Amino acid sequence: MRIDGACHCGNVAFAADVDPETSRICHCTDCQTMSGSLFRANIQAAAEGFRLVRGSPKFYIKTADSGAQWAQAFCPDCGTELYATSPNNPTSYSLRVGTIAQRAMFRPRRQIWCQSKLPWTSEVDGPERRDRE
Repeated sequence: MRIDGACHCGNVAFAADVDPETSRICHCTDCQTMSGSLFRANIQAAAEGFRLVRGSPKFYIKTADSGAQWAQAFCPDCGTELYATSPNNPTSYSLRVGTIAQRAMFRPRRQIWCQSKLPWTSEVDGPERRDRE
């Protein structure tokens, strides 16, 4: 499926081919911290199906406990996280679902790093709800 996405300010934009079956939620503490949220929703794109349409992201290289490195791409102007990939010879991109225009189509198929999941995450629908504040 062909998708397009961009950062909040629109200065960095991309297009990609994705498989909806690769949509997932990651509950690891890195994803919680870097997203500033409960978890991060991602979808995979093969390198040959990904291209930047506009702008150039800035990168932060994260070294995992395993020693593996991940280049975290974000907009240098508004700070929106865009994707993660290998810092050398990327074969795939882990796109941030929230940056994709067609994001409503991607229901997560898996959850990973569930041992780090915040215990009250499943209760998010419990508090009072308002359509707008």
